[in-house]
Amino acid sequence: MKYRDMQWLRRGLLISILSLVSLGGTNGMEPIAHKETIVLGGGCFWCIEAVYERIHGIESAISGYAGGTTEYPTYEQVCTGLTGHAEVVKIEFDPIKITLIEILDIFFKAHDPTSENRQGADVGTQYRSIILYTNDEQKKQVMDFITNLTNRKVYTKPIVTKVEPLKIFWPAEDYHQNYYERHPYAGYCRVVIAPKLDKLGLPINSLIK
Repeated sequence: MKYRDMQWLRRGLLISILSLVSLGGTNGMEPIAHKETIVLGGGCFWCIEAVYERIHGIESAISGYAGGTTEYPTYEQVCTGLTGHAEVVKIEFDPIKITLIEILDIFFKAHDPTSENRQGADVGTQYRSIILYTNDEQKKQVMDFITNLTNRKVYTKPIVTKVEPLKIFWPAEDYHQNYYERHPYAGYCRVVIAPKLDKLGLPINSLIK
C-alpha cells in the first residue's frame, strides 16, 4: 500500500471514530455523567422533596433519615426523637446543570433556618435544619454561604442550621416517597406544601400524570 493511500485510510478511520464518539456510539467512549450528592433537612421531608423534584438539574430527591445513631430507623422510631435522626432528603444533582450554591439558595428560601428543631407546626429534633455534606469542597461552600447570609443580615435571628458530614443515609419507607406527587389533595399537602411551592414560584400541580 502506498504511503498516500495509508494516509487516506488513517484519515478515514479517524473521521469514523470521531463521528461515533459525537453520536455516543461506541462502548467506553460516552462522556461520563458527573453526579454529586448532598443531604438536606428542613422540617418535614415531604416538603423538601416536593421542592427539589421541580428543580432543573436535580437527578433525584429521596426522603429518608440521617444524623442519628439507630440503624435501619423506622418513621415511628424517628418521631420519638430518641434515634437522633432528622427527616432529610438525599439530593443527587448534575453540577453542570445546577450549582451547589443554587441548591443552597433554594434550601434557605424553602424553610426557616433560624427556627431550632421546628418548622411551623412540626416540632422536634427530627425537624431540625441540617445540611450533610459529602466532600470537603461542599463543606467549604456551605460554610461560606451561611457566613455570607449572616454578614448580610438576611435574617433577624441567628442561623441554627447544623452542618455535618454525611455518615449514612437511610431511605424512608416507600409510602413517604413522592408523597406530595401521589397525594396532592391531602390536607398537609394543600395547607403546607402547595403554598410553599407557590411562594418559590414552582408548579403546585402533581408531576405524576
